[in-house]
Amino acid sequence: MFKKILVATDGSPLSEKAVESAIEMARHHSAELVVFTVARRPPKSYMDGSTVRESVESESIDKQRQENAQALVAAIGERARGRGVSCHPLVAHSSQVAESIIAAAGNQACDLIVMASHGRKGLGRLLIGSETQHVLTHSTLPVLVLR
Repeated sequence: MFKKILVATDGSPLSEKAVESAIEMARHHSAELVVFTVARRPPKSYMDGSTVRESVESESIDKQRQENAQALVAAIGERARGRGVSCHPLVAHSSQVAESIIAAAGNQACDLIVMASHGRKGLGRLLIGSETQHVLTHSTLPVLVLR
């Protein structure tokens, strides 16, 4: 049924459940798996929601986030390949997580997006928002949300 599945991960324990499910789905359907994460850009100004940092400090944080993201998707990719799943690790560098997930799924010609919901409620959801909710409401592809 599915030929190419994108699983979005942030490395959290809840996200790990989505990764495990996506690996098993890909194995079951003989589908390719795209393991995707976003290396968030650090805010660079007050308008971005943070204190202003020195350029060198900002670049160092940015580089560390990129390295951590690469290591995360590479490790998941190795795990998937060890279970017989063809895998393509992919990292985006953005401050727009939901939009990056949707764009990556489209660019990679995926037929399904798998991701976790952190289940924020009340004020936390209003203040932080929900990347999962944004993907659900804006994606033209089917989205499997795991909790």
